[in-house]
Amino acid sequence: MTTPHKFSTFLWFDGNAEESVTFYTSIFTEARVVSRMPGPGGKAMGVTFELGEQRFTAFNGGPHYKLTAAVSIYVACETQEEVDGYWDKLLAGGGKATRCGWLDDRFGLSWQIIPDALPALLSDPDPARAGRAMQAMMTMQKLDIAALKRAAVGVSPASPPR
Repeated sequence: MTTPHKFSTFLWFDGNAEESVTFYTSIFTEARVVSRMPGPGGKAMGVTFELGEQRFTAFNGGPHYKLTAAVSIYVACETQEEVDGYWDKLLAGGGKATRCGWLDDRFGLSWQIIPDALPALLSDPDPARAGRAMQAMMTMQKLDIAALKRAAVGVSPASPPR
């Protein structure tokens, strides 16, 4: 028998796996709970869920291990509205903005909310354009597509569009 998701991401939580999955599946439209593994006292020991076509298992493993920014979930966004929406929703309830499009949600999971324009700007064949986009990105928490594009062409990222 072939498993449809041979590879998936296993996330270790300290008692709030089910709450985190409810939060994540409320944010993304292509999200669903696949299964729930019961644990002691009726609380879930683990919850398998999908965001898009990526499968995850949230596991209530206890305080032994902590989530860190060494592992993050990358969300590719087509528009600024998409960036803004995911950013605001993931920060809700106690999340923390870091930098360069990264944030930690209230459960401690790190996310990268990245517009599709960013990799294109950073890989521009003109190293000066790519460098200016990189410098602008380094000053941002939530990424601003218009400001990144302005910076790439040599206009101050803080300047209003022309």
